[in-house]
Amino acid sequence: MTTVAVIGAGMVGSSTAMRIGEARLADRIAIVDVREGVAQAMALDITQALAAMGNDGRCVAGWNAVGGADVVVLTAGLPRSPGQSRSDLLATNGKIVVDCCREIRRRAPDSVVIVVTNPLDEMTALAQRALGFPATRVIGMAGTLDSARFRAAIAARLDVPASKVEALTLGSHGETMVPVPRLSTVNGRRLTELLSEAEIEQLAERTREGGAEIVRLLERGSAWWAPSAAIVDLVRSIVRDERRVLPVCAMCRGQFGVRNTYVGVPARLGAGGVVEIVDPGLTAAEVAGLRAAAEQIASRVADLDAVIGEDPAPPPPPEVAEGQLKVGVRDLVYESRIRVEARRALAREGALHRLDDVVAAALRRAR
Repeated sequence: MTTVAVIGAGMVGSSTAMRIGEARLADRIAIVDVREGVAQAMALDITQALAAMGNDGRCVAGWNAVGGADVVVLTAGLPRSPGQSRSDLLATNGKIVVDCCREIRRRAPDSVVIVVTNPLDEMTALAQRALGFPATRVIGMAGTLDSARFRAAIAARLDVPASKVEALTLGSHGETMVPVPRLSTVNGRRLTELLSEAEIEQLAERTREGGAEIVRLLERGSAWWAPSAAIVDLVRSIVRDERRVLPVCAMCRGQFGVRNTYVGVPARLGAGGVVEIVDPGLTAAEVAGLRAAAEQIASRVADLDAVIGEDPAPPPPPEVAEGQLKVGVRDLVYESRIRVEARRALAREGALHRLDDVVAAALRRAR
C-alpha cells in the first residue's frame, strides 16, 4: 500500500492532497496541520470528493497516519504577505520546518521528503540537516514550478498552446533563478530563434515575479494551484519510479562546479529520490549563473544554525554515511567565503579558470 503524507493543510497542502488522490498516486493520503480540526475537515472533504469520482483513495488526518509513508510533502509554514520576500520567512518558517522534520524522521524514516515551504532553497537544506536523511531523499520543489511559469509566459507571449512549449529554469527559487532559453522550445524551435534577448528577459522577469504577482493580487495568501500541480509531478515520478528528469532543488556534490549546496538542477527522480543529477549541456554562461545562485544560497544558509538549536538529527549509521555528504551548515558558509576571496584574487591574475581547483584545495587543507 502506497502512502503519501502532506504536512500542512492550507491551500497548497489541501490542493496537493486532492490532486494526489485524483491521480491515484496513493492508496492512502495522510494530511497534518497544527490546526487539527482543519486537517480532519480536509481529510473528510477529500475522501468524499474522491468517492464522488468513483475513486477508492482515502485521506486520513493526523501524525499517526504519517507512519511508514513512502513520500512526505512538506508545505507547512506561513505564506508570503504583499511586499514580503521569500527570505523574510527564514526564521519563522525555519522553526516550523525543524519541528515537522523531527516528527517525520520518527514516523517515516524511509520516506522521500519534498520540501515546499519558503524560502525554498534554504528550507530544503535545513530539512535535510534536521532529518539526517541522505541528501538524495530530501529535495525541494522549485524548478518544476518556475519552469511551468516560464512555459505559461512563453505560450501567452507567442499565442501558442502551452503543450507546444518546453521551458527550463534552474538556480534558486527567487531572484537568482536561471532561465535557460537556449534549451526552451516552441513547436520544436528554440526560443532564441523566435524572440529577442530583451523579449526573453521580460518573460524571465515575469517568471521570477510570478509568485509575488499572485501574492499582490490576492492580498492575503499565495499561489496554490500551480504549486500543487508541480508537486504532484514530482510525486508521480517517485512513487511510480518513472526516473524522469525534472528540475528540482537538489544537493550538488561537484556537478556544475557546485559543491555541498542545494540548488535548482535537472535531476532524475525515482523510487529512492534523486537517482542522478543530469547535465543538459549548459554553456559556460549558464553554469556561471547556476554557480552564482548556489553561492547566494550557501551564504544565506549561515542563519540556519540557530534554527536547528540543540537537537540536530542523529548521525546516520556508517553504512548509510558511506559516500554521503558529511558537511554541515557552517561548512557551506565557509566554502562560500573561500570562493568569494579566491575569485577576487584570481580575477586580478586573469586566472578564474582555476577557481574550482583553488577552492577545493583550500577546503582540503582546512579539513
